[in-house]
Amino acid sequence: MDARWFNPFIVGVIALNAVVIGLVTYPAINDPHGEIPTNANHVFLGIFIVEILLRFGASATHPPDFFKSGWHIFDIVVIGAVFIPGVSSNAQLLRLVRLLRVVRVVSVLPDLRVIISGLGRPVLPTASLFLLIIFVLYVFGILGWMLSGDVLPAEWGDIGVAMITLFQVLTGEGWNTVATEAVATASPWAWACFIVFVLLAVFIFFNMLIGIMVNALAQARERHREQQEAELKQDIEAHPEDHDLEVTITAMREALDRLEDEVRARRN
Repeated sequence: MDARWFNPFIVGVIALNAVVIGLVTYPAINDPHGEIPTNANHVFLGIFIVEILLRFGASATHPPDFFKSGWHIFDIVVIGAVFIPGVSSNAQLLRLVRLLRVVRVVSVLPDLRVIISGLGRPVLPTASLFLLIIFVLYVFGILGWMLSGDVLPAEWGDIGVAMITLFQVLTGEGWNTVATEAVATASPWAWACFIVFVLLAVFIFFNMLIGIMVNALAQARERHREQQEAELKQDIEAHPEDHDLEVTITAMREALDRLEDEVRARRN
């Protein structure tokens, strides 16, 4: 759907659906008025079914294009799950299906789709980084056991609890207490090992992970832009008479944006 109000309307319906799901968790609201959330969920389901039919109708000239989008398949599964035999009669499954409708906000908002697709791309480099972090936790866990295992068995008694202690330091939870106890009861060189671990795990590895994610999101946004341009080009080639005015307006907007940027630059 190309109408500007359509996506905001669907996002608003999803938000109202989320509010209703949250209100059901309050017994003071749900017990005396349980039929109201139930009826509201029926209305939301009807709106979502109509939405999918409208989106499919927008691709009526070439229906297979509708099913090429994984997000459309996701929407169909989430909305159609309520009609699976046994779901509507199972309260827990029905609540789960209704909750999944809230997740549909990702498929409706393009920016969220870009973020999700970007997060799914760097699987291999992220997995390699996690393996490296586990290796560092293991090595420094052995060092912690050697230095403090006898005097602090609860934190460093074996490799398992030592790695858990270091993971606690990695998350920043109570790291100062762990450091003070370890350095005070271990050898004089324990502080050096602790500082090296903090520098490696907390600063370097976290920054590497952030860099991987930022780069993946930038690549996902660039692919999304290229895909939009390709789809627009195909649509223009298929229906040139419908896009002459649109292309002209888009070019004028881009020219105005460039002119505004130049004016701001000169003022600065």
